[in-house]
Amino acid sequence: VGHCHPDIIKAAHEQNQLLNTNSRYLHDNLVDYAERLSKTLPEKLCIFYFLNSGSEANDLALRLARQYTEHEDVIVLDHAYHGHLTSLIDISPYKFRNLEGQKEWVHVAPVPDTYRGLYREDHENSVMAYADEVKNIIEHAHKRGRKIAAFFVESLPSVGGQIIPPAGYFQKVAEHVHKAGGVFIADEIQVGFGRVGKHFWAFQLQGEDFIPDIVTMGKPIGNGHPLACVATTKEIAEAFAATGVEYFNTFGGNPVSCAIGLAVLDVIEKEQLQAHATEVGNFLMKILKEQQIKHPIIGDVRGCGLFIGVDLIKDQAE
Repeated sequence: VGHCHPDIIKAAHEQNQLLNTNSRYLHDNLVDYAERLSKTLPEKLCIFYFLNSGSEANDLALRLARQYTEHEDVIVLDHAYHGHLTSLIDISPYKFRNLEGQKEWVHVAPVPDTYRGLYREDHENSVMAYADEVKNIIEHAHKRGRKIAAFFVESLPSVGGQIIPPAGYFQKVAEHVHKAGGVFIADEIQVGFGRVGKHFWAFQLQGEDFIPDIVTMGKPIGNGHPLACVATTKEIAEAFAATGVEYFNTFGGNPVSCAIGLAVLDVIEKEQLQAHATEVGNFLMKILKEQQIKHPIIGDVRGCGLFIGVDLIKDQAE
């Protein structure tokens, strides 16, 4: 919402003057913030865990998925990056290919990129073709005695090339993953909170009939203040709580962080930043497409709201 936004500074300062505690001590801000956040999400995503960073959120999402499914394996997209903890380097091809390589429990699916990918715009059904790649991975894993805990994906792959997955892809993938006893995790850390303009969450671009089982949030959630969140269903949260090992995070969901989170939501609404993302994004896309006509090096311009990619190439034909 902008550097040093006065509303955010005021919220942090006022709460700091009153109380900031270890989050074992209950505070209304935690509940108020969870309620506000729940209004932006589908009804079934109604349980919230608050943390300090996107990496913490993705690590917890992994734990939730494994506890709920009692499976271990994870399917990710090629070139994906999900965070800097050891558990997340393991599911980030962007990182592990330069480090210790791919673990046995990690499976890499092709990015649903209709410009550069396996199945392109001229393919008769790229959605089905890319989803079938995931189905094949699941079948191959089952033959090896492996079981799928989760399909872990950014709603719009960012580090992987600012990719806009074709509409309907998530629904088909979720079908295959659920059939295998796994869950669908949508990583909204870079792309959530209205960045795509027409929707508050990027996964909503896939259609109203698609709801992930777990959503992770970070980066813009606190406008630079350390704040993150995992949203999930009652069923998954209950399976996690049933272990008797409660989830606790010393500073996750503290009064100051929640005051800031509330202020961010207020500013997004008050300053109509979703509409702003749409308007500025459309303008930027328009002038980039004008450049594309002039310069053969620009192969593709794609995006939604303020999530935009320009693909630079050597050869138009290839």
